[in-house]
Amino acid sequence: MPHVSPVLSVMIDAVKKAARPMMRDFGEVAALQVSRKGPGDFVTAADLRAEQTLFEVLMKARPGYGFLGEERGLVEGSDKSHTFIVDPIDGTTNFLHAMPHFAVTVALEREGEIQAAVTYNPIIQEMFWAEKGKGAFLNDVRIRVSGRRDMADCLIGTGLPYIGRPGHGQTIKEVHAIGQRVAGIRRLGSAALDLAWVAAGRYDAFWERNLNAWDVAAGLLLVTEAGGLISAIDEGHDVRSGVSVCVGASDIQPQLLKLLRAA
Repeated sequence: MPHVSPVLSVMIDAVKKAARPMMRDFGEVAALQVSRKGPGDFVTAADLRAEQTLFEVLMKARPGYGFLGEERGLVEGSDKSHTFIVDPIDGTTNFLHAMPHFAVTVALEREGEIQAAVTYNPIIQEMFWAEKGKGAFLNDVRIRVSGRRDMADCLIGTGLPYIGRPGHGQTIKEVHAIGQRVAGIRRLGSAALDLAWVAAGRYDAFWERNLNAWDVAAGLLLVTEAGGLISAIDEGHDVRSGVSVCVGASDIQPQLLKLLRAA
């Protein structure tokens, strides 16, 4: 692996430690699919256990830093300028259904800017990572966004709202507008991996609404360090909030953004 900073090394170590029991849990979830009760409570426990591991490893290495996690919320540190932003299992519904497409993701924010990012799919052992100004990597290989220029050749990732979430009608309009102009649209269920896949050139672009900061924090740095563009879909929103996200290769992202705003 190319040289990484001490703090990024800590982040990589943290996601690996969180993933070890998760792999065992994933096998148990597959077995629980046959039970009447289902694996919901089991997965909640796996999520909490993974976040606890991340918290312990990261706080031991950087005890003054803040911590923002999906499960425990914001824990302020004595160092107000640094915060770890964590999603212990991004793609929980996939995990719940024993689908091997989910990730552990951690970002380090310093004074409002993401400085380091890790997104790890433990099933296939893909470690996406980046540091500000140093590029983006998959394991030990440098990655770049795709070089496509024509929307008709592009594969676009997105997310769809599920039960209890807003925006179903808006999403249908957006899929209709974009689907007529691209080679394909995919919805795989993990925004963190979707963003990492844009950085690696697997997707040419990605959009989604109603995400959270921990869903996108690491992925936004991955995309920019891989040469891509990031924007909020709706003007006036902060893309880092996750409320509306449009990212992609430099020639494709502006075209996608224009279609989304028109829809």
